[in-house]
Amino acid sequence: MSGAPVRIDYLASHLLHAGTLARWHHGAWGDLLADWSLEEAERELRTHVQCRAIPTTVVALDGETPVGSASLLANDDERIRKYSPWLASLYVVPGRRGEGIGAALVRAIVDEAAALAVPRLYLYTTDGMGVVDFYRALGWSVTERLEFRGVEAVVMSIEPGPA
Repeated sequence: MSGAPVRIDYLASHLLHAGTLARWHHGAWGDLLADWSLEEAERELRTHVQCRAIPTTVVALDGETPVGSASLLANDDERIRKYSPWLASLYVVPGRRGEGIGAALVRAIVDEAAALAVPRLYLYTTDGMGVVDFYRALGWSVTERLEFRGVEAVVMSIEPGPA
């Protein structure tokens, strides 16, 4: 850890970290996506080469060390296609959770959506460990509760507002 404030930047400017992010994402959500391989996760991230675009990924950096990431995707799953675009893959390394990095990543993706004139941005999560309350505190509201991928999922949304 550098001691300097964590900064948020586009993965497109730090593609050398795509493999690390892919390992994080696959480790966190791979069990829910039986047909999604680590290689596919990295391949997907390596397509996020544009800034201010969908898809894109932002990464939280402590110096040059990644400590978190979040993505803006057009569609996270065909089964819930009516909701688009998505905040997806919010991840902060375990040793850095509780420092506000996750909230900063969420705000960065909401700002991206606002700059792209997205009228409504979505995410889905489970209702465990205060996750819904975390997003509510950042201005998100519950849109729907549904059975998804074998778990009860909560779809949430926010109006990004003008950039």
